[in-house]
Amino acid sequence: MTAVPAPGLVIGGMVGLQCGAALTTSLYPVVGPAGVVTLRLAIAAVVLIALWRPGLRWDRGTWGIVVASGTLLAGHHLSYYEAVDRIPLGAATTVEFAGPFLIALAGSRRVTDLLWACAAALGVVLLSYSGTDLSLAGLAFAALAGCCWAGYILVGKRLAERVPDGRGLALAVAWGALLSLPYGVAQAGFRLLDPSVLAPAVAVAVLSSVLPYSFQLEALRRLTPRVFGVLTSLEPAVGALVGLLFLGQHLALLQWLGIAAVALASIGASRGTSERGQRPATTDVTEPQITVGNIDP
Repeated sequence: MTAVPAPGLVIGGMVGLQCGAALTTSLYPVVGPAGVVTLRLAIAAVVLIALWRPGLRWDRGTWGIVVASGTLLAGHHLSYYEAVDRIPLGAATTVEFAGPFLIALAGSRRVTDLLWACAAALGVVLLSYSGTDLSLAGLAFAALAGCCWAGYILVGKRLAERVPDGRGLALAVAWGALLSLPYGVAQAGFRLLDPSVLAPAVAVAVLSSVLPYSFQLEALRRLTPRVFGVLTSLEPAVGALVGLLFLGQHLALLQWLGIAAVALASIGASRGTSERGQRPATTDVTEPQITVGNIDP
């Protein structure tokens, strides 16, 4: 993955995430939102642990980052899928985008940075335009998902710097799976073990968790949280295209204009990333540095 440009990794992860989301349409009626999340995280954890074989002898600081990352992942998944179960996908994505949008604004030092972020926000609003009444509970779940995703961007950056491979990610996903397990069992029970459910769940876990998380972790090593946050604004556009190609979900003119806006904002944000802004993050992966954060007792 080191040969792939960081923006390409972010986009590749979003494509896998949305293709996996398209596959979940057959699982929702059987196991519900929490059941889908539990299967997705549990299977992804098994695959990642088998690939990376992480040990347990880490310092307390690293364990704290791992636990925080897994908690935010579980919180994001559970709240986002509950939101999608109550309000349209575009509306849920719009509210969720508030999280990375605030991250994008927080680190801005140039007027052009703010313009790209605002263009992305406008595009998401146009893309998710809906004339229907929205559930307050659905909006609340989507807002919680946005908070969790913003937190994961910040904590995931620290995890990528602290653990230079997929071992930390494997344990974070495993912790997230354990947190989501009670909710999944309460909602789906023994249906989680149905072979007809497990087969598509494996594909969903690989497409929606294993590949995107691995790509995102590598991208976070080379991008600032602000640029990563703006690039993730392309996800609604990717989701719309996947929905059109695989689910036959057609869009209105305003929604296609929204896709163009978020695509333009993502391209502008990635082109605005200077080489000197990326070099320190890349160096952190290959050359260990002595910092206060790495000298935990």
